[in-house]
Amino acid sequence: MIDRILEKTLKSKLHTGKAIVLLGARQVGKTTLLKTLFSSSEDLLWLNGDELDVQALFASISATRLKAIFGTKKIIIIDEAQRIHEIGLRMKLITDQIPEVQLVVTGSSSFELANKLNEPLTGRKWEYQMYPISFGEMVAHHGLLEEKRLLAHRMVYGYYPDVINNAGIENEILKQLSNSYLYKDVLLLEQIKKPQQLIKLLQGLAYQVGSQVSYNELSQLTGLDAKTVEKYIEVLEKTFIIFRLGSFSRNLRSELKKSRKIYFYDNGIRNALIANFNQVELRTDVGALWENFIVSERIKYSQYSQNWRNSWYWRTKEQKEIDYIEEQNGVLTAFEFKWNPDAKHKIPKLFLATYPGSQFKIIHRDNLENFLI
Repeated sequence: MIDRILEKTLKSKLHTGKAIVLLGARQVGKTTLLKTLFSSSEDLLWLNGDELDVQALFASISATRLKAIFGTKKIIIIDEAQRIHEIGLRMKLITDQIPEVQLVVTGSSSFELANKLNEPLTGRKWEYQMYPISFGEMVAHHGLLEEKRLLAHRMVYGYYPDVINNAGIENEILKQLSNSYLYKDVLLLEQIKKPQQLIKLLQGLAYQVGSQVSYNELSQLTGLDAKTVEKYIEVLEKTFIIFRLGSFSRNLRSELKKSRKIYFYDNGIRNALIANFNQVELRTDVGALWENFIVSERIKYSQYSQNWRNSWYWRTKEQKEIDYIEEQNGVLTAFEFKWNPDAKHKIPKLFLATYPGSQFKIIHRDNLENFLI
């Protein structure tokens, strides 16, 4: 079994007087993690927010009735809690009125769950995001050498647990996962009324990974107006399918100030959307695959290690560009991502002149461990 980094983090937060909120896309392993964490507990009540009777249970409820339902149970888990109406108020009721209970909730969409929690649960929760399995977790599982040997495979099929555990049928599993995303967690939402356009939008984003994204161009591709494109992208981000990376701009008029790149949290999902599972050696988009892989893995590493950094990309109107920039403790570090270790690249002199003291590094397949673990 592959150990998940968040297990130790969650264990350290148990019985501290706060609810634990675990967010992440479906099938990244939230339920499995909690079953592992509480495998020996007999004082556990598990409720599934996808079930209609559980939703009805919380529709109108008091602390007195909750105490009767919980009985002697000391750990209450509500899985897929975003399906429960006004879940934030229900959680506040539990944490305030039944403090002896450790409440743990999971959610696969932040805009239904997290946004409703912020106000009623201020100061009452620990919140974490869970991702598909990370490069670092696989290195801990079977060693750095073995995982680097599988690197080209991961770039095509990604890191979803079900994909890793079912070698040989990755294509089929990824198709099912991508459909689950589109039809269970996104299209059920009342904001999404044009599923075919949404699919076209996802495919357009998949083809533009690593490139500057234009909402107007996506509008022309999908037949949606630019504001609807932006709204759909926000929904896709809040259901943990994609994430945005903004542009870095401080000193130069020529720096792009409002542009963005969009990445997928998992390469396998990206490739499923464009129905391309060709191996790396046969692909013309290997640079985009590598950039999506390395940026998404860096996000996982930063979040799990709680080693916070600000991150952007950099580009000017004259097309000078840097793939990725981080700022930590006031120091800027610029990164270029190259699949080929022999590829040469020089940092734009304009960037160094404008931001003296900045560091510059090239990340390729032979040294990625220095960036990701």
